[in-house]
Amino acid sequence: MQRVVFDFDVISPYAYLAFERLPAALEGLSHHVEYRPLLFAGLLKHWGNTAPVAVAPKKAWLFRQCAWLAERDGVVFRPPTPHPFNPLSLLRLLVASMPAGSHPNRRVVELAMRHVWARDGGDPNEPEALRLLADAIAPVRDPAGAEVKAELQARTAQAAEAGVFGVPSFRLDDGTLFWGTDSMPMLADEMRRRQAG
Repeated sequence: MQRVVFDFDVISPYAYLAFERLPAALEGLSHHVEYRPLLFAGLLKHWGNTAPVAVAPKKAWLFRQCAWLAERDGVVFRPPTPHPFNPLSLLRLLVASMPAGSHPNRRVVELAMRHVWARDGGDPNEPEALRLLADAIAPVRDPAGAEVKAELQARTAQAAEAGVFGVPSFRLDDGTLFWGTDSMPMLADEMRRRQAG
């Protein structure tokens, strides 16, 4: 069974679309996906990059493209207002959903992703909506605790050290990296080649 590390931040519409499409993209392959939340802003800072949404025409394009991709793939897509937003509460909730050193499961990631991208287009940090999400996720650690905050920072740094420069990214055990939703067919082809031996 091949392990796929899925590096993501809930702030990214492309990460959301990749999350929704990944099971179909890897269908027929013996695999296990390890979901790893990180802070996209931390990656941008590490590599000296600017957020795509910081460039107005690029932001307009990416939301137009994501809406088209979602419609093509039958994925609910209701972008939040505002965007960008601060994803730290959501990311810390994901990290807090499991014991230290382990990774959130698909159900928990799905709850967070759909909270941002498939709800009513509202503010993902609205207190009541965030409370309901936390109730559904039922974290085993304090999302606002120092341990969880430090772990999210460490996860982001570890991803950068592994060469991750954007989200969504996919990594195989030997470190081979695939970036972006459009890299999933390439990822699947590589996995098929390895599975065939």
